[in-house]
Amino acid sequence: MPRRDRTPEPLTYGRAGVDIAAGEIAVERIKDHVRSTFRPEVVGDIGGFGGLFRFDPSRYREPVLVSSTDGVGTKSLVARLARTYDTIGVDLVAMSVDDIAVQGAEPLFFLDYVSVGRLEPDVIEAIVAGVADGCRQAGCALLGGEMSEHPGVMEPGEFDLVGFAVGVVERSAVLPAGVRPGDRLVGLASPGLRCNGYSLARAALLEREGRSLDGPAWPGARHTLAEELLRPSRIYAPALLQLRRHVEVHAFAHVTGGGIPGNLQRVLPERCDAVVRRGSWEEPRIFAEVQAAGDVADGEMERVFNLGLGMIAVVHPRDALKAVDLARAAGHHAWVVGEVREGDGKVFLARA
Repeated sequence: MPRRDRTPEPLTYGRAGVDIAAGEIAVERIKDHVRSTFRPEVVGDIGGFGGLFRFDPSRYREPVLVSSTDGVGTKSLVARLARTYDTIGVDLVAMSVDDIAVQGAEPLFFLDYVSVGRLEPDVIEAIVAGVADGCRQAGCALLGGEMSEHPGVMEPGEFDLVGFAVGVVERSAVLPAGVRPGDRLVGLASPGLRCNGYSLARAALLEREGRSLDGPAWPGARHTLAEELLRPSRIYAPALLQLRRHVEVHAFAHVTGGGIPGNLQRVLPERCDAVVRRGSWEEPRIFAEVQAAGDVADGEMERVFNLGLGMIAVVHPRDALKAVDLARAAGHHAWVVGEVREGDGKVFLARA
C-alpha cells in the first residue's frame, strides 16, 4: 500500500474555495443600498429567510399579480473585461420591471441572484448598488436576494446576474387591449444596446475589428468603447404608468431580444399590421459602428438590436402627440414612429 509521508491538513470550506467571511462582509456592505429602496409596504429588515411585503388589496377591485425574470446576458462579460460593475445592476432591474410594466403593472418588489467564481466584496457591493439604483428608478423595493460562490463551476472574476420582479395591475386594465387600425406608435429612446445583441456586438467590434474597450467608442468620441457598451438601460416603468393615466394606451412593446419586429408583433391582433418608419427617430451611432465592423445585413440588425427604441407605446391617434410630450416630460426622448394598419399580424420597418 502507498505510504503517506504526512497527514493532509483538515479541509475547510475556505480551502474548498468558498469564503464565508467575504460573504458576510459583502452582506454588511450592501445593507444600506438595499434599505434605500424600501417602500412603506416592506415588513422587517434584511436577514430573514424571505422578504415580506404587505400588499393592500383594498386599492383594487380585482388585483392581478404580474411577474417576470430575466438576466443581463453577455453584457456581464463586457463589465468583467472593463472591471466596471456599478451599472450592470440597473440593466438587471430594467429587463424585468419593464417586462411587467408593458402589461400595465406597477412594479412592487424585486429580487436578485448574483453568482460568482470568487466572492469579492467590492464587486458585490458595486453590482448591488446598481440594482438598488434601478429599483429606486422603478419605484420598487429590493426585497431580497442571494449571492453564491461557485468554485469549480465559475472561474475567479466570472459572475452572472438574474433578477425577478413582481407587480400588480387591475384585471380590467391588463394590456394589450384594443389595438386597432389607425393607432399610432410612439417610440421611447434607448441611448444604447440595453442588454441585447452583445454577442454580435462583441464579435464585430472586439473580435473582428480588434478594438480596445479602453479606446474611443468611434473616431472622435469623447468616451470609451467600454463606456458606450456599458451604458445602463433606461427604465421605462414609471413613464408607462404616467402615460396610462393621461392617454388611451392600447399596448406597450418592450424592445429586447428579437428587435422591433419580434416584440411589436407580440401585441398585434391577427388582423393588424404595424408599420415603423426608420429615420423618424435618432438611431445612436453605436448601431452603425456594429453594422460596419461586422458587415451585418440590415435585416439582421433589425432582428437583433433595438436600433434606439427601447419601448413602443400603441396609442389612440388623437393622443399621439400628447403621449410624446408626456414621455419627454418624464425624461425620455420620444417620437411618433409609425402606425397600425389592417393586415395579418406582421411588422414592417420602412425608411421614412
